[in-house]
Amino acid sequence: MKPKSLRARMLALSAIAALAALVIAAWSIAGILTRFVTEGLDQRLDAQIAVMASAVRDDGTIDRARIDNQIGVMTLRPDWRWRIVGPDGEIGSSDFPTLDPAPLAPPHPPLLPPPPPGAPAPAAEGVTTPSAPRDGQDSGGRVHARQAVIRTSRGAVTLIAAAPSQVIARPIRAALVPLLSIIAVLAVLFMLAALFQLRLALRPIAALRDQLGQIRHGTRTTVDEDQPAELKPLAVELNALSRESAAALQAARASAANLAHALKTPVATLALTVDGDARATSQIARIEEVIRHHLARARTAAVAHRARTPLAPAVADVAQVIGSLHPGLALSVDVPSALAVSLDGHDLSEILGNLLDNAARHARSAIAVTAWADGNRTRVAIEDDGPGIAADQRELALQPGVRLDEAPQGDGFGLAIVRDLVALHGGTLNLAEGAQGGLRVELALRAAR
Repeated sequence: MKPKSLRARMLALSAIAALAALVIAAWSIAGILTRFVTEGLDQRLDAQIAVMASAVRDDGTIDRARIDNQIGVMTLRPDWRWRIVGPDGEIGSSDFPTLDPAPLAPPHPPLLPPPPPGAPAPAAEGVTTPSAPRDGQDSGGRVHARQAVIRTSRGAVTLIAAAPSQVIARPIRAALVPLLSIIAVLAVLFMLAALFQLRLALRPIAALRDQLGQIRHGTRTTVDEDQPAELKPLAVELNALSRESAAALQAARASAANLAHALKTPVATLALTVDGDARATSQIARIEEVIRHHLARARTAAVAHRARTPLAPAVADVAQVIGSLHPGLALSVDVPSALAVSLDGHDLSEILGNLLDNAARHARSAIAVTAWADGNRTRVAIEDDGPGIAADQRELALQPGVRLDEAPQGDGFGLAIVRDLVALHGGTLNLAEGAQGGLRVELALRAAR
């Protein structure tokens, strides 16, 4: 299954590429080391063959005295072996290993090196074949050998010098252990570098994500278009989408508002004219229910869930208007300036306007507005010192077109509109008795970050 994280996917690809490169590098270096070590060993074995060749006479006999004098050169270490096979038999190491069959077409290694300085030339006057590699096996493991053939008057003389393959493996292991340690350190450094590069490369994406979150919460309207070349088209398209969304939202809200204003008064007037006619009242109630249903659908589609409106200025504006219309009332406001709600400013003004106007029409002398934070909610309480509403009448007061008094002002739709608006924005409305016996309306609205 593919990793869901883009960072994990890119990091995995970087890790695979880095490890593959390091493995190839280690394999290549090991091959080069093996070739160099093998060439060095071949040169030493060829030098031994040259010493043995100096003891071969023209008639194929062996100068044993020279062999005895040079035996230390031919056995550099106890596990190095040599053998001379001629017309008179063979001499050499007693535990000479068994060699693999000679290849049909041996490669072309360097010609047999000349005898060491000061040594007499070989007695043989025939042709000396170039030395060739041979491999074999003994009780201690694999061996590596070199072989040359001298043509004499009595036949061929074969010269073989062998050394254990560990002579090649030991220096390679000694070189590879620190080499592999360095490669492991490089792999870790490459992974850290890749992680650091990914953090730098993905930082603009994280910033773009944060800006989108701020748009959703209403603290900004567009994202920065000053982005890397790969992200700039995305930022431009996001801003275009945001503008189109805002335009569609505004159009939907305007249509809902126009319909509400166009139908609100005629329906309320018609309801008053047919008061007492149960059938007509029922039909008007159905008309009003259909209107409210479609208005709710329009408002639901147009709700600005990413809106953010400071609460204190909105309360102050509405309170100023209510205070000028009702100069005899004492209006107190206690709203912290840090509070903000996830609500469109127009809807918030309509909610506050309906509630404060309703409180002002029923209050005797005072209205109090308070607000406070409650977790992820912002609570607003509007309380008056009027007659209040009995507990068994409060649910009825929230029904559209219902009036519990005979005052000429009002049409019975204020609290119903407020309840619908608050519900559409994920809030709640509660009616209770105030501390002075009047009505206390408490709102629980979504707090904006």
